[in-house]
Amino acid sequence: MSDGAWAGLAVAGVTAAYALGSRRLSITPVTSAIVFTGSGLLIGPLLLDVIDVEHYAAPVTALLEAALTLVLFTDAMTVRRPDLTVGGFLPGRLLGIGLPLCIGAGWLLAWPLLPGLTVWELALVGAILAPTDAAVGKTAMSEPTVPPLVRHGLNVESGLNDGLILPFFIVFAASVPGTSYAEEGIAGAFWRSLLLSSALGLLAGDVGGRLLRIARARDWVARRWGQVYVLGVAVAAYELAVVTDGSGFIAAWVAGFAFGHALRRHRPGGLPVPHGPDHTPEFAETLGSLLASISLMVFGAVLLGPALEHLTWKIVLYAVLSLTVVRMLPVAVALAGSGLRRPTVAYIGWFGPRGLASVVLALLIVEEHVPGTETLGRVVAVTVGLSILFEGLSATALARRYGRWYARASAAAGERGLREDVAVPVESVVESMADRRRIRPPGRSGR
Repeated sequence: MSDGAWAGLAVAGVTAAYALGSRRLSITPVTSAIVFTGSGLLIGPLLLDVIDVEHYAAPVTALLEAALTLVLFTDAMTVRRPDLTVGGFLPGRLLGIGLPLCIGAGWLLAWPLLPGLTVWELALVGAILAPTDAAVGKTAMSEPTVPPLVRHGLNVESGLNDGLILPFFIVFAASVPGTSYAEEGIAGAFWRSLLLSSALGLLAGDVGGRLLRIARARDWVARRWGQVYVLGVAVAAYELAVVTDGSGFIAAWVAGFAFGHALRRHRPGGLPVPHGPDHTPEFAETLGSLLASISLMVFGAVLLGPALEHLTWKIVLYAVLSLTVVRMLPVAVALAGSGLRRPTVAYIGWFGPRGLASVVLALLIVEEHVPGTETLGRVVAVTVGLSILFEGLSATALARRYGRWYARASAAAGERGLREDVAVPVESVVESMADRRRIRPPGRSGR
């Protein structure tokens, strides 16, 4: 049997095995991210050596890019304006203040701990490790006893910060000599990757959403094919940017916003917007979730396993500080004066798990094969690995403990209430993200 067949069999076997026990595991601290990443370590060069990045560079890259493209598109597609305006002070502060501070803190902290990297490579470390991933610490964002404001804020943050980080990533990468991003310079990268790609994504998403709206109004499209259509729009936006040497990720992210807006707002023939949940993104979300899980398995094999063979105390220390100080201090600053209690600020600060976006962006830089990229890849791999382990295992216990504190504090506050009691939109992004990440939405039984 060829090496490729063994690798395919391993991926299929782990995926099938997890599917069979997924309901049982959902009530334990063992998350899907832990299972898939741990399985990746097992089949990687560190142990069984079934898969490695040298032999599977092209398919690995294609898999990771496809997963991130779908996640970016569906994340953006489900965001509504009320998510950021009604009770939206929390995601607004986390994204507008906390995210830039997190990038800066990661950049500065890397300076003394990661010698040998240039100033822009250090900046890349800070940017790559800034976005969070809801799938890694899902219990923290779905535990019913946690106030809706906190669940909503963490979900919106994780849904948007992976897209918001892309301009920083592109500018920093374009500043590193020897990378493909630097060929046109910062001005060229800004023009093609940010402006042109955003325009193409806006066009693809808006036209795609309008066409689907018209087809549905005339009853031309079957429900299942309408869900498949979403994939076509996401891929089209990505490829439009790629053929113009832009950023497919930025185009897909912007296209998701435009697609969702066009689908909700444009009403051919004066027909009202239908009420109830929109099932259009279900297939794309499910496929994106599956690809993201498999991507974490590949991450464990091709990035984390080799990184563990070259561990240094400085890399481990940076990873630990990245998950604590670099995340929690900017969150504390961003939420200063918000009225939220200290346990809430600490809870939000701790649950900023790193995941798919960090893995994909790190791999893109590692593939450039310029000095410093190996160290960068190891730092990101160890940080994401520790995040998956520690934040995944602690999510259930800490979410329930925080939920009990909130119940006591809310009862003690009486009619005065808590800032944590602020209402969130009924049609919030929590619902859609809960379905996509297989998180149990609050107020529902079962999975």
